[in-house]
Amino acid sequence: MVSRVRVWLNRTYAENVFFMDQLRRNPSDRAVEIHATHGDADSPVLAAADTADLEPEGLSPAAYVEYALDQCIRRGIDVFVPRAQQSAIVAHRADFEAVGTAVLAPPPEAVAVFHDKVIAYEAVEAIGVPVPPWWRVRSADELVAAVEELEAGGHKACFKPASGAGGVGFRNITRTPFSMMHLNGFPSSYVPLDLVVQAVRQSEEPVDWLVMPRLEQPEVSVDCLTGPDNRIRLAVGRTKNGRRRGFTLHEQWLAPARAIAEGFGLHYLSNIQFRMFGDTPVLMDVNTRPAGGLHQLSLCGVNAPWAAVQLALGEDPGEVVPPFLGQDYTVVSGPRPLRTVSLPQQREAVPPMSRTPSPSPAPVESMESGAAAQVLPL
Repeated sequence: MVSRVRVWLNRTYAENVFFMDQLRRNPSDRAVEIHATHGDADSPVLAAADTADLEPEGLSPAAYVEYALDQCIRRGIDVFVPRAQQSAIVAHRADFEAVGTAVLAPPPEAVAVFHDKVIAYEAVEAIGVPVPPWWRVRSADELVAAVEELEAGGHKACFKPASGAGGVGFRNITRTPFSMMHLNGFPSSYVPLDLVVQAVRQSEEPVDWLVMPRLEQPEVSVDCLTGPDNRIRLAVGRTKNGRRRGFTLHEQWLAPARAIAEGFGLHYLSNIQFRMFGDTPVLMDVNTRPAGGLHQLSLCGVNAPWAAVQLALGEDPGEVVPPFLGQDYTVVSGPRPLRTVSLPQQREAVPPMSRTPSPSPAPVESMESGAAAQVLPL
């Protein structure tokens, strides 16, 4: 009898409830049990897991590695998919292997390259992959100079942190003065340059931003599965143009993604994002982890999470070719179950046993507290 596979996801995105669903519905019909940890007791991944723990707060990278090793030993983890503290964890891969746990993440050298977007752009450009023009700025004067140079070339400017993920800190620069236009309707990513300059000058902490031109759609995210031998097993592009989304196998997107994934050893699952600069696809970002939208490849008949777990276990799935490309679709929110817990203001009065994860599904909560993105055809 084939043994079960025990997989752990730490502090992952809410959307990865679908990643977990795909592991359970794997084409090998293998029994999979999933452990999840998070700092938010209301994360839907905790309710979706077979076992779950709340993570301690404030751990240093070294302390987190010790915590993770303890989790792997106590929970009998076969495959660990780290998002939080990825850099520290991959640096101790041998320690996890020693307790029988495979770490589904690239080696530390690859993670380090793509942690800093400046280093990443320089490294990628060196192997012939186009990148947009960019300026690293650490002061208000450098910011203004970069914006003016972009505008002189007919471009609009934006900025983002030199390190970070998930679009946190991304803003579009505008010359429009702050007015009621910025206060009506929903919050916008557009910020007036004069207010940004003022905030930077008044800040006691230095900024570390990349200023670059606003790139045009389509945005194409290429999901890659790469073996420890640096050979690609899967590469499929997910296109985004406004609300409409779809899939592509066009080489103008896949060829540079393969060059990056294989050239830098982005083992297991990675996500490489491109946009247009004029008529040229250019690199936007590289994620050394599974993308939140990876499960959307199921619309192409592909179960990428399971193929990655197979690779981590030493069971090579071979080349994973989509049998078809799914139709265009859009993404909407839908409810997911949460663990049964009391209201926050009442938690102190609840007996400790009621805080432990429940193996049975909890009642469906409101979309605001447990929403996850679902796909619908267009």
